Amino acid sequence: MSWLKTPKQVFFVKSDEQNPCPICGSLLKVIGSRRRCYFQDNGERRVLMIRRLRCSSCNRIHHELPDLLVPYKRYESQSIEAAVTGSAALTVAADEATISRWKQWFSDMAGYFAGVLISIATRYNKSVEGVSALPQSSLQRIWHFVGDAPRWLARVVRPVANANYWVQTRSAFMSG
Repeated sequence: MSWLKTPKQVFFVKSDEQNPCPICGSLLKVIGSRRRCYFQDNGERRVLMIRRLRCSSCNRIHHELPDLLVPYKRYESQSIEAAVTGSAALTVAADEATISRWKQWFSDMAGYFAGVLISIATRYNKSVEGVSALPQSSLQRIWHFVGDAPRWLARVVRPVANANYWVQTRSAFMSG
């Protein structure tokens, strides 16, 4: 299985921005790094070293993800975006079950993302008139804020995650 091979290159991710803690707004201090693997649309596995950051006030740990990743997803955001929009140029090296799960995940989360983007816009006194008018789909409401140009999913992920509104959808089952 080729996906188990160790990649030849590891890429280091470091933002030039000083982002505040999404929970309390205090400064974040670098406490280390960790490996984060993902797959490109051609199926090639890449490894990133992402920084681990600890809040100086609330002591929560955060990870600095680049825009090309979606939290808790193993493929780059462009691949998921192509599957979600039904792009004719879908050339993602993922099986149909994975693509189906992406579509279901986005279908489940699209209304939430639209609501969060409306909330963030309202917080910063941006106009939200007409955004919730029917018969727009959740995707169209999202595009009102981030546009429908390529990499729109990355433009959704960043404000939602940085405002601490990202919903972790994984679940763990414990045996009793």
